Amino acid sequence: MTKLSVNINKIATLRNSRGGNVPDLLQVARDVQRFGAQGVTIHPRPDERHIRYQDARDLVNVVYTEYNIEGNPVDDFMNLVLETNPTQVTLVPDAVDALTSNAGWDTIKHKGFLKEIIQEFKSKGIRTSIFVDPVLSMIEGAKETGADRIELYTEEYAVQYSLGNERGIESYVEASVLANELGLGINAGHDLSLNNIEFFKNNIPNLLEVSIGHALIAESLYLGIENVVNMYIRKMQ
Repeated sequence: MTKLSVNINKIATLRNSRGGNVPDLLQVARDVQRFGAQGVTIHPRPDERHIRYQDARDLVNVVYTEYNIEGNPVDDFMNLVLETNPTQVTLVPDAVDALTSNAGWDTIKHKGFLKEIIQEFKSKGIRTSIFVDPVLSMIEGAKETGADRIELYTEEYAVQYSLGNERGIESYVEASVLANELGLGINAGHDLSLNNIEFFKNNIPNLLEVSIGHALIAESLYLGIENVVNMYIRKMQ
């Protein structure tokens, strides 16, 4: 079964908007795991506008499933990951002022840089994943960096699916077939939702994990977070 990792960034955004500790980020992390999620994802950014670096440290003693930290490997992020030693680090080429992730790595242009970063993380036993677009050359480049997995950037799939274009998944299927041939594990994330997750999961061979935050939290406003977590899990069985 494909694992669900719940991205709790939006919980931190809500907390930070008012100050104090409501909602309690650590309690939400405990709860989503208790509800059945097989992982927790965070994506701290340099300005700490949602997840704070201290949150990442505090979550070490809370996350007992898979702990995934995403981000651009600037020095502070590198030090944070090496300090907290999560299950997985997902490298994302975010600009400092990016509202949200909006592109995958050019794994050919940045191969040397990524290879050096990945070697350091893997030397500490941290599984590594690279955020990539569904482009075959980028998948091949990811393999050459030494990464364990790729995370497919799924915004374009989500857009095409919402327009009724199921063929929008074709490039993702091709990328996944190649990744499997190269021995790369496959994760996916960005704009996946209850509406489009089942079709995606059913068409991507050996999809190991999806990281879902914005849609899951928005859906939970109407349906309740325990219910929504279990709805995702059922769709991915």
